[in-house]
Amino acid sequence: MKKLKLTAILLLISALLLNLAGCGKADEESGKDKMVINVGTSPGPYSELFLDAVKPILEDKGFTVKTTDFSDLLQADVALADGGVDLNVDQHTAYMKNFNENKNAELISLTPIPTVPAGIFPGKKTSLDDVEKGDTVGIPNDASNAARAYALLQKAGWIKLDDDVELVKATAQDIKENPYDLKIVEMDSAQIPRSLQDFAYGVIPGSMVYAADMDASLSLLPEDVLKDLELVAVINQTNKDSKWAQAVIDAYHSDEFKAYMKEHNQDDYWFIPEELK
Repeated sequence: MKKLKLTAILLLISALLLNLAGCGKADEESGKDKMVINVGTSPGPYSELFLDAVKPILEDKGFTVKTTDFSDLLQADVALADGGVDLNVDQHTAYMKNFNENKNAELISLTPIPTVPAGIFPGKKTSLDDVEKGDTVGIPNDASNAARAYALLQKAGWIKLDDDVELVKATAQDIKENPYDLKIVEMDSAQIPRSLQDFAYGVIPGSMVYAADMDASLSLLPEDVLKDLELVAVINQTNKDSKWAQAVIDAYHSDEFKAYMKEHNQDDYWFIPEELK
């Protein structure tokens, strides 16, 4: 009798273990093949473009797109790393790499996406030809946007950077020639649009142009967007083989998305990566 009871108990335990293993496998498959995508969004043109142009394509394929709003891109990346959200479309490769290094994270990019270039905008001066010795130029003070600003000032012919510097890492220390003796003031990029009256010119990132509701066509000179400063769709590397991640790639590369951009980019507000043309 005891042997029968012991056998019954062992059979019950085995059944429970098999059931748990099956549930684990089902959960794993549902994670890989799930049809709900949680996007960490931020105020700005990139989340807006995703919601207007990419979300409908994904929904046509049967996916449900949910959003979690973040005011801080850092917190959006923390949520990506922790699995709180699945996708973010508000950062460039340089920012993602910096986050991975500082937080020991494993975020990866799925695909480049359209990017709003930084530009030189008029302050007291309304033409690049009006630049004079001693003019003051406001530029962003965060590392990646400061670097693109120095590259843009070099493009304008106003400064000369060290030939050996990577433009994506350029700093004030890399300026080798400053023939106009420009006074370059680094400051919070969000403050530059409202401070233009204090400067001859200001270098403003595209996201700040959007946030300040500025007319992008007023830009006197757009940047040449460096590869590491192209915006990218970012996920946690654990999701790289998921069905939904491939669907996001397909959506950005689709004929529907190309048609949307053709219709909504007639003034070249967006820089379109080669991969999406």
